[in-house]
Amino acid sequence: MKTFIKKYINNKYFYTGLAFVVWMIFFDQESFIDRYRLNRTLERLENQKAFYLDEISKNEAAIYILENDTSQLERFAREKYYMKKDNEDVFVIVREEK
Repeated sequence: MKTFIKKYINNKYFYTGLAFVVWMIFFDQESFIDRYRLNRTLERLENQKAFYLDEISKNEAAIYILENDTSQLERFAREKYYMKKDNEDVFVIVREEK
């Protein structure tokens, strides 16, 4: 068994392959470490993109409702900006999440 291992360790191709692997992992311009970091950044940016696209669609739906439904527009103004008619009080009830 020891001669089998010595046979491969003393081989010049073993050292060449080992040097190539070390070079690719640490020193190359497109090393595996850099590619891993870039993939993590890409995943994070794709998640942000999905979040913002979802928020845009929600806002577009809200804008459409506010432009076309006056009762919703009045409700929005009362809740968000505490607007009220002259002789009334507005109470906003916020429920705590569990």
